[in-house]
Amino acid sequence: MGVIAMDKRQITLYYSSENSIGKQIHAYIQSSKKKNLAVDVSKTNVTGTQWAELADGLDKEIRDLVAQDHPDFLETYGENKQELEENDWLKILEKEPHLLKYPIALDGEDYIELESAASFKKFMEPDSAGLKKS
Repeated sequence: MGVIAMDKRQITLYYSSENSIGKQIHAYIQSSKKKNLAVDVSKTNVTGTQWAELADGLDKEIRDLVAQDHPDFLETYGENKQELEENDWLKILEKEPHLLKYPIALDGEDYIELESAASFKKFMEPDSAGLKKS
């Protein structure tokens, strides 16, 4: 059993309010009719265990959650990123959560990495009665 609570009737969003994709997707999730919980990783401490669980749920390495092309990352780690170990990547996300590459949504037991605000649309419910969700 993981440390992140899973609820099939709720969407949980892990995002950074310090980037535009995170802000846009957060706005979409707030307008969703589905119960939701937004975790702004820039303001809420996400533990290494939680980061590891998110990466595992996405079937990715922890390093894949970090925006390695971000100027802050390049300034600090540049060429040395090959020398970083799993614990180093966890510390980067814990200490510099704005380096989260993409927001992560948990929908029931599904983990979804959202690369754009448009990618969240398929999880939203229709706004008007009688309209079918495509």
